[in-house]
Amino acid sequence: MSAQQNAPVIIIKRKKVIAGGGHHGGAWKVAYADFVTAMMAFFMLMWLLNATTESQRKGIADYFSPSIPLARISGGGDGAFGGDSVFTEETLARNGTGAAVTMPSAMDGSDGHNSEESDNLSEVESLLSGGGGESMVMDNAMRHIMTRVTDEGLIIEIFDLEDEPLFEQGTTTPTPMLLDITRMMAEVFGIVTNDLAVNGHTRSEPVVLMNNPVWDLSQSRADQLRQLLESGGFDAERIQRVTGYADRKPAVTNPMSPRNNRMELILLRSED
Repeated sequence: MSAQQNAPVIIIKRKKVIAGGGHHGGAWKVAYADFVTAMMAFFMLMWLLNATTESQRKGIADYFSPSIPLARISGGGDGAFGGDSVFTEETLARNGTGAAVTMPSAMDGSDGHNSEESDNLSEVESLLSGGGGESMVMDNAMRHIMTRVTDEGLIIEIFDLEDEPLFEQGTTTPTPMLLDITRMMAEVFGIVTNDLAVNGHTRSEPVVLMNNPVWDLSQSRADQLRQLLESGGFDAERIQRVTGYADRKPAVTNPMSPRNNRMELILLRSED
């Protein structure tokens, strides 16, 4: 008995081993993978926004909301944003000319405008912007063109880009790009009979000049565009006015931005 009482006690200690060392498990890898995927999607989105044109972005937006009628660029209609455009590149969202939220849309024919005329203007807009799946505008020229429908009519805005102006700097000499656009415009305008107005706009000069050229330049460029349209086959009798607005109606907040160098061609609605 005494020998058994003095026998050593054997204690077996089992150590629990956790693979990966506890907090160094694999859950963080899943979270990290989700983070990297989200960042990749974000940078892909930013790249696509930078690589596509304004009309392409609007087409993508329209594709994902086919059941909601959206104007290509609002002219003050009764859309979700009360006539403001959220797609316009570098420009402030603005209301259309002479329109109010309470008024019917200019394109639905219920506001007194001729429905057939509205359809014709929509067809011209589609040909210029590719809204109907086909476009008469070359891809490079499309970068210079933006359209919007207002109570006055269909406005086609042609503007300078940083790397590609419409006129030689400070002159009324058109660049090859403007010549191509003008020939195309004269052809497209042939499918309607609406009269035309031509507006010229310029950017502000960096310094105050005694003889500021912006008034003469905007007027002369507008008249030059009129002559180019007529030489391209456009009926001169359909041109109702040619106006220069100098730098009084900038398209973007920076008054000296090249984006403010632009021409507006307005297919006017008929008075009846």
